[in-house]
Amino acid sequence: MSAQNQSLGRGLGALISTDLDQSILQEDNERVQKLLIQDIVPNPDQPRRVFEESSLAELAASIKQHGVVQPIIVIRHKDGYRIVAGERRWRAAQAAQLNTIPAIVRSMRELEEIELSLIENIQRVDLSPLEQALSVYKLQQQFNLGLDEIAKKLGKATSTISNLTRLLQLPDSAREALRQGRISEGHARAILSLKAWPEKQGELLRSIENNGWTVRQAEQFATAAKAGADAKSARTRTASETELTKSIGRKLGTKVQIKHTAKGGQLIIRFDNDEHLNDISQKLNLSS
Repeated sequence: MSAQNQSLGRGLGALISTDLDQSILQEDNERVQKLLIQDIVPNPDQPRRVFEESSLAELAASIKQHGVVQPIIVIRHKDGYRIVAGERRWRAAQAAQLNTIPAIVRSMRELEEIELSLIENIQRVDLSPLEQALSVYKLQQQFNLGLDEIAKKLGKATSTISNLTRLLQLPDSAREALRQGRISEGHARAILSLKAWPEKQGELLRSIENNGWTVRQAEQFATAAKAGADAKSARTRTASETELTKSIGRKLGTKVQIKHTAKGGQLIIRFDNDEHLNDISQKLNLSS
């Protein structure tokens, strides 16, 4: 398994905030119960066989301080319970010397119904990208599925599912804008590309909403920002037309745009037909 797949296999819990986890599980809150850790056994078919000790130790330390925030999912098994999702939390709770752990007890029939419902939900055409991402996240959490498995069940490429779930990493303001349809998924991906620069993410979101930027303009801003430009410079470099391009356009009698890239850029000169192109070439003294 590649490093990327291993990272994805750890689940999205490491990528998004705890409050979002709780909002997803809210419908199950009344079903959460405390189970004795000794009554729970791991799933022998669990695809993950190796649990990194240092990572478990960090989680155990967090559990000692805050408790187990997100319940594990179990089914009844013999005289106790078998883990469906949350073995890492269960192991860390053991290391933290807890006697009980919060859990949601499901039946196999119920799990099958939930899985089918979530898969159908993700495939709905009227569902927003963010709502699809939340459904994928819940499918992963409820069934301990990797993104490869989820993609196979949905008949989609793993990269498509991965890009979808990344939307959950958006800042709250951008997530809300996407939910309300004020920005598109393409805009959201441009904002995500600036994850290491939260202030620039906010600046880009405001520019998209206030100036009606296209996805391409948002991408140009992100490219300039990642290259080190401050917000003002990035906005200037994002503009498809500047005073300079307008001046050039007036001399050539056509529309001229500038397209910045990470290194340099391109000057785009529009023409309508071959005759128009010949006219522009004469003005540039390019005619033979």
